[in-house]
Amino acid sequence: MAATLVIFGLPLGESLRLIVDGAAGDKFGIARTLIAAIPLILASLGIVIAWRAGMYNIGGEGQYIVGGLTGAVIASMVPGLPPQALNLAILFSGIVGGALYGALAGWLQVHRGVQVVISTILMNFIALQLLSWAVTGPLQEPNRALPQTAALPTGAMLMRFDPQTDLHAGIFIAVLAAVAVYVYLFRTRRGFELRVVGENPRAARANLINAPRTQIFAMLISGGLCGLAGAVQYTGVQRELSMSFSEQWGFIAIPVALLGMLHPLGIVLSSLYFGALMAGAKNLERFTPGASAMVYVIQALAVLALLTVQTLALRRRIREEAA
Repeated sequence: MAATLVIFGLPLGESLRLIVDGAAGDKFGIARTLIAAIPLILASLGIVIAWRAGMYNIGGEGQYIVGGLTGAVIASMVPGLPPQALNLAILFSGIVGGALYGALAGWLQVHRGVQVVISTILMNFIALQLLSWAVTGPLQEPNRALPQTAALPTGAMLMRFDPQTDLHAGIFIAVLAAVAVYVYLFRTRRGFELRVVGENPRAARANLINAPRTQIFAMLISGGLCGLAGAVQYTGVQRELSMSFSEQWGFIAIPVALLGMLHPLGIVLSSLYFGALMAGAKNLERFTPGASAMVYVIQALAVLALLTVQTLALRRRIREEAA
C-alpha cells in the first residue's frame, strides 16, 4: 500500500492517516468497512466452494444480481406479508435464485461440455440485461417515473444497529456463512469429496466419488451464496433495485477469495481488508482527487504479491523434491 501511495505521488504519512481514519477512525468508518465486507464475504465464499471443486465460477456478479432480482420478484408478489416474514422470504428466494443460476452453469459443463468459465462470464451479461428489463418493465415502481423497483417497507429491511450508520444484521449472516462453509469443507464427508474432486479427479474416480454430481452441487451452493449476497445487499442497504445494484461485488470477490487462500476464515480477513481499503479510499478521495482508483491498484498488487510468494514456494518445493 505504501509503495502505491508513493508511486502516485501522495504524501505517505498523511495519506495513510486518512485511509485509516476512513476505515476505522470512528463508528462511521468501521460501519463503512463492515458494510463493504458483507457482500464480499458471502460472494467470496461462493467462489471458494466452486473453485475447490474445480469449477472456476466467474459468474458471481450474475448470481448476485439474480439473487437480488428474485428477492424483488417475491417482494412484488406478496407485498401483504408481515415485514419480518417478507424479509426472510426475500433472503430465501435470493439463495434459491442464485443457486439455480449457478447450477445451470454447472449442468452445462458436466452434460454439454460448455466450460464453466465461459458460461458464467456470458451469464453475467444475461443477468445485467434481466436487471435492466425488470426495472424498466414488470418490476418498475408504480409511478413509472424512475427505472427502479418500489422501495421495500422499513420493517422488511435487515435490522440496523445504529440509526446514524447503515451497518445491518447482514454481518451476522456473513460470519455464520463463513463458519458453515468451513465446517462443510473441512469437517464433513461431502466437503472432503468436493475437495478431492477439485484437487485430483483421478483419485475421485478411483474412490467412486460421483464427480459430475459433486461439481453441479458445488455450483448450486456457490450460486446460492452469491445470490444470498445480492439479497442481503437488497434488504440491508439498497432497499430498491436499479441498474446501480450491480456494484461489481461478484467480480471483486475473486481476488478476495484468492487473497484469502480459498479458505473460509481467510476470506473473512481478506474481505475486511478490501472493505477497509474501499472505506479508507473514500475518505482519502475527499482530499485527493482520483484516490479511489488506487484501491484497484492496491488490490491487484496484493493478489499478485500472494501469487508470487506461492509460485516461489512451489518452485522451491519442486527443487527440494528433485534433489
